[in-house]
Amino acid sequence: MRHKLLFLTAFLIGLAPAAALATPDPEQLDSPKFNALLALGTRYHFGGRSPETGFDCSGLVAHVFERAWGMLLPRSALDQAAVGKPVRKLNELEPGDLVFYNTRNSPFSHVGIYLGAGQFIHAPRPGQRVRVEHVDSPYWKARFNGARRLAPPL
Repeated sequence: MRHKLLFLTAFLIGLAPAAALATPDPEQLDSPKFNALLALGTRYHFGGRSPETGFDCSGLVAHVFERAWGMLLPRSALDQAAVGKPVRKLNELEPGDLVFYNTRNSPFSHVGIYLGAGQFIHAPRPGQRVRVEHVDSPYWKARFNGARRLAPPL
């Protein structure tokens, strides 16, 4: 199972398959990116904050940063949009940045975590599962509200 997870993680972040069989750097295990990928396939659940109950978008983000850095984030996407430093352009994104979207005719109504290589992970909506999508897809690009960069604790 561990090798499957490492292979899946390496595949999604663009590493060579051989690297997936190596023991990951402990620093990578504490990254938001790695912790977010562990949630892939978890079902959507409004108000959900754990792999056992499911996630909504902001619950996924809160869970990932609590596991990775012990950081407690606000519960809603709108409140999460006020944390950290702003990142205004898609071409300035770094892995671990929070990406925000207007999906309900309301700014900052949806949040995901940027993984790198133009991809982000999020809990989309009821009936769906946590998945990876491209920030440059027409749907997401048209709804992009900005991003925030969080700093790891010292």
